[in-house]
Amino acid sequence: MDITKMVRNLRRRKNSEKIGMIVSHLGIVRGTSLDGQKVTSIQVEYDHEAIQNIIQDIKRSKGIFDVQVQTKEGRLKVGDEILAVVVAGDIRENVFPALIKTVNRIKADASKKKETLSKRRPK
Repeated sequence: MDITKMVRNLRRRKNSEKIGMIVSHLGIVRGTSLDGQKVTSIQVEYDHEAIQNIIQDIKRSKGIFDVQVQTKEGRLKVGDEILAVVVAGDIRENVFPALIKTVNRIKADASKKKETLSKRRPK
């Protein structure tokens, strides 16, 4: 995953002078689960058609010019990158909510994740 390259691609687009803001999200495998257990790895799968539908929907939002998404699937270890999302648009009042909505929808509607937990609790 290369957020710098994703941003560069957005800035090279036709009509890029309309872009006033680019925001990004880089998801990384955490070392602990939400309930505090130690994570050793995760298994991740994405529904790429659903992701494309989400992108197209978000791009129709007010002030949004483009959305780019990169995913990493399979068995991932702690510290690995999982999901990169970059949203370009006009102003922060439009762009920040679009980023949050994109990430939340991908997590809820287009991904499956199973954590492998250690028997020991983290210190």
